[in-house]
Amino acid sequence: MHPRRPDGFDGLGYRGGARDEQGFGGAFPARSFSSASDLSHWVTTPPDIPGSRNLHWGEKSPPYGVPGPSTPLEGPAEEPFPGGSGGGGGGVPGQSTEQLNRFAGFGIGLASLFTENVLAHPCIVLRRQCQVNYHARHYHLTPFTVINIMYSFNKTQGPRALWKGMGSTFIVQGVTLGAEGIISEFTPLPREISHKWNPKQIGEHLLLKSLTYMVAMPFYSASLIETVQSEIIRDNTGILECVKEGIGRVIGLGVPHSKRLLPLLSLIFPTVLHGVLHYVISSIIQKFVLLILKRKTYSSHLAESTRPVQSMLDAYFPELIANFAASLCSDVILYPLETVLHRLHIQGTRTIIDNTDLGYEVLPINTQYEGMRDCINTIKQEEGMLGFYKGFGAVIIQYTLHAAVLQITKIIYSTLLQNSV
Repeated sequence: MHPRRPDGFDGLGYRGGARDEQGFGGAFPARSFSSASDLSHWVTTPPDIPGSRNLHWGEKSPPYGVPGPSTPLEGPAEEPFPGGSGGGGGGVPGQSTEQLNRFAGFGIGLASLFTENVLAHPCIVLRRQCQVNYHARHYHLTPFTVINIMYSFNKTQGPRALWKGMGSTFIVQGVTLGAEGIISEFTPLPREISHKWNPKQIGEHLLLKSLTYMVAMPFYSASLIETVQSEIIRDNTGILECVKEGIGRVIGLGVPHSKRLLPLLSLIFPTVLHGVLHYVISSIIQKFVLLILKRKTYSSHLAESTRPVQSMLDAYFPELIANFAASLCSDVILYPLETVLHRLHIQGTRTIIDNTDLGYEVLPINTQYEGMRDCINTIKQEEGMLGFYKGFGAVIIQYTLHAAVLQITKIIYSTLLQNSV
């Protein structure tokens, strides 16, 4: 880097003017400081450092006692820093906008995660309770009946009845991510697919996902029990109870189960099938929606010059919208399979659930399915095709809340950017 020093600074006799033409080591005349006027000539200002004291490029600090000019002095202006974020008044808005963009990006992602895992958890609880309740006469296919039964649960059991098992869902997500990372580290299975993919690479990647779902399966089963178990008869369990129950399910210890409990080997196929299909469908829809949004954004950029606010929105929201659409479509398409999967996992665990018809009673789970095919045929014969969609109104409420949060954060972000520009 080349030093940026003004011409009038030599470390000794800087007065804000030009350098003395005497050579180095020449004689300096003696000066007496008998008056204040003589002294004022030797009270100097510090050197002009670009970017300091809110100076614009090309400006110099005035000498002591001289008012600063309103316009920059004549002379060659120095080049600003790359990116136009140099010092001075012009750099502050740019820095504040960049900090706002970073903060807004973090806030938008945090709001999306909060909606998916916390705000939507009551909908997940009621949705699972309706799926495993084969006694239910009301299927709760619309959000209106779901809101009514959620109010009844909150009135009779308190708010904890709607947020039960939330900690175990985070544990399942952590186990899934950890298992995927460990398996990909010690095996040649790819964790991500490159752009130049081939069928072998896709097969190895899906095999990695299948092994991950197999490892997380007992913990998923324990988390399912925590989310559907009624608060009326439920003891205060710790946050690591899900891990304890999952390990106990594997080694055959822990809470005693009935003879109707299906072994884990018979649950591998429906669990892996649901997980892989959910991943494939969501990935395809996410890429498709993201491609459409990017093309739409590119065409709008060519049509007219894009405002800074709109360009920032185009940088953050397409991916969030694509994730939202992918999750919604995969949940809707695989909802019948999810109903079958949850009934197979909950069978024989001696779980007591809430009565989703009344809201103030409890019911036992006494199903006797022999496997996935028997479960599908039994639901179809005894409950009809709509029996696979019990509790579907909770899905509508869940994604309506998610869409509302995304829209609110978009409005807030647009307002903040417009005020900062």
